[in-house]
Amino acid sequence: MQVKMILPALTEATSPFFRPIKYSLFPPLGLATLAGYLDPGDEVTITDEHVQRVDTSDEPDLVVIQVYITSARRAYELADHYRAKGAHVCLGGLHVTSLPEEAAQHADTIFCGPGEDTWPRFLADLRAGQPAPRYDSTERTLAGLPPIRRDLIERHRYLVPNSIVVSRGCPHVCDFCYKEAFFEGGKSFYTQTVDAALAEIDRLPGRHLYFLDDHLFGNARFATALFDGMRGMGRLWQAAGTVQAVLRPGLLEKAVESGLRSLFVGFETVNAGNLAEQRKWQNIDRDYGAVIRRLHDHGVMVNGSFVFGMDHDDPSVFDRTVEWAIGHGVETATFHILTPYPGTRLYDRMAKAGRLLHSDWDRYDTRTVVFKPARMTARQLEDGYWRAYRDFYRWGSILRGAATKPTLAGKARHAAYAGGWKKFEPAWDLIIRARQATRALPVLETVLAGGLRSRRPDTSGRLLPSVATADTERRQPERA
Repeated sequence: MQVKMILPALTEATSPFFRPIKYSLFPPLGLATLAGYLDPGDEVTITDEHVQRVDTSDEPDLVVIQVYITSARRAYELADHYRAKGAHVCLGGLHVTSLPEEAAQHADTIFCGPGEDTWPRFLADLRAGQPAPRYDSTERTLAGLPPIRRDLIERHRYLVPNSIVVSRGCPHVCDFCYKEAFFEGGKSFYTQTVDAALAEIDRLPGRHLYFLDDHLFGNARFATALFDGMRGMGRLWQAAGTVQAVLRPGLLEKAVESGLRSLFVGFETVNAGNLAEQRKWQNIDRDYGAVIRRLHDHGVMVNGSFVFGMDHDDPSVFDRTVEWAIGHGVETATFHILTPYPGTRLYDRMAKAGRLLHSDWDRYDTRTVVFKPARMTARQLEDGYWRAYRDFYRWGSILRGAATKPTLAGKARHAAYAGGWKKFEPAWDLIIRARQATRALPVLETVLAGGLRSRRPDTSGRLLPSVATADTERRQPERA
């Protein structure tokens, strides 16, 4: 059987604002995981449209397409093309799970939810000549997961070929999070066995790892055992975690001892009122400044994630957020415009209140306003978002952030990481066009390895109070 797996390009990856490095970070791990279930005699290819063209002249027997909200239009184009050529087309992913009836119009089979239980059943049904039109995930386990088909990934096309996922989902239930819809109908957070995770890590060459788990620290017992097992491997790694996990005694220390050097942290907002509104319970009454100090004291760089446009945000939120992040030495920041994805509680709430502007999924990209903000205009929200990026990544801002570090090495590391991520687009473009992204990995490893324990001055960094005067009061993120 000839099998073609496709990750269509997100709409934002084809826009004039396209940053090649952003979309050349990680290979399509989900498709490579599904490929592990295929028979040895099957001929399979994986095409990532972010880094290569899709050759549509072929005639595969089975086509598998992973769909996100801003790649839905392109995914449906490809699906319709291959169905017309007689291929059996499968669609799955976040958007398919959120809007299955829409996706079913373009597929022979759709998959709702994770595929570890449904994909093997489909393959058995397909070989028996009786594939179903829809498979819904109910059994959530990573037991018996076959080795990921990393041989199908062209490593040289990616800056971070050693990406890895050892869990699924997240234990938290934030209203704006797309993952809640994806895991509906079963467990929304579960992990591999520690031994299986360590075996997968051991298969990866080199030093660097990037855990793409939504919340690697979500199960403290699992995370502790994983970090203990990674000690002595000589790895340098990055991941995502929560403010709650960072403040948990002992867990961060074990992560650092096993090689953690950079953490993506969902601060989301500097307005405390927004947290309860979005059910971001794990951030409420947490000292954000203590989170940053704790990470920096252990040599861990911070990629802070912030969402603009929640109902307690007014036009002052952009400058206040940027100033707060710079003042606390956050190395890189990821900003988003609040986006109500279909299938989330936020979407349902916005739809019921008549606040959604349209259902053009191409524009649900966290950079475009698709709803009516409460305390500012759509134009103010969009302009403020772009201004936040410009202001945070100015050389003056980068140097100000670097100046918060107590050592010369720390200042240099901050400037190198933040500047390298945003200030050298021509160099990144050249490297990526030459298909040599992986050659930049030693530079990343050198910067990550520069983390040393150092005590920093104790400065307050609690949530900033929201502006609450009558006249002025009006989240599928990049990871650096």
